[in-house]
Amino acid sequence: MIDCSTLVAGRPFLIAGPCVLESLDLAMTVAVELQAIARDLNLPLIFKSSYDKANRTAGASFRGPGLDMGLDWLAQIKSRTGLPVITDIHEPRQASLVAEVADVLQIPAFLCRQTDLLLAAARTERIVNIKKGQFMAPWDMQGPVEKIRSEGFDRIWLTERGSMFGYNNLVVDFRSLIIMKQFGCPVVFDATHSVQLPGGRGMSSGGQREFVPPLARAAVACGCQGLFMEIHPDPDKALCDGPNSWPLAKARTLLSELAAIWSIPNEC
Repeated sequence: MIDCSTLVAGRPFLIAGPCVLESLDLAMTVAVELQAIARDLNLPLIFKSSYDKANRTAGASFRGPGLDMGLDWLAQIKSRTGLPVITDIHEPRQASLVAEVADVLQIPAFLCRQTDLLLAAARTERIVNIKKGQFMAPWDMQGPVEKIRSEGFDRIWLTERGSMFGYNNLVVDFRSLIIMKQFGCPVVFDATHSVQLPGGRGMSSGGQREFVPPLARAAVACGCQGLFMEIHPDPDKALCDGPNSWPLAKARTLLSELAAIWSIPNEC
């Protein structure tokens, strides 16, 4: 396993990849290109993609290749690129299986208060990235953090991904990044899910991709240590979260801008 705590210690870092594993070739293409960009910008990269999107709006929506095939693909990407990987878990039983491949286990936002899931993740001794629920105040994330720490484990990241603002809309309160830092965990900003319009297309979610750059710039200026982005070669044809995914062809330009902002001393 790759020691991501050492890799990102005190440094800005990037979590990025396609929302869901659509194919091994597509995921590998994104991983290799992002690795080159991150290397040039001196940003540690953790490759992200999901083997199963268990909370799709419609039951008929594409979910991914499933646990077994998805973990095999992630293992192949990790072997070829040397990149650490992060992926979601949805049930306690998945934690130990996913930990055989993933360097970081991610708790989806809708599941951030699920005690058994959090404890199972902690027991794997992998870093646990908890995405703040859209229904949670930032100070309420102390509860999930303390559940993890109750297992004697303290390698926790917290990710801001926007809060529900009426129907089918999210808004980002950037005070959240500073508040969650008080728990002593690296704080990540999810620049792509924060522009999602949940259920905004009726039987699927919409998104406002054009707002990814300004929100990402603001979050970096506010002092987030990590940035989370779903990146796809052709977002308009993506099988999941296309409207809020960032195009791979534009990733280098945006990430270069963000790296420059990160280089400015920040006292937040």
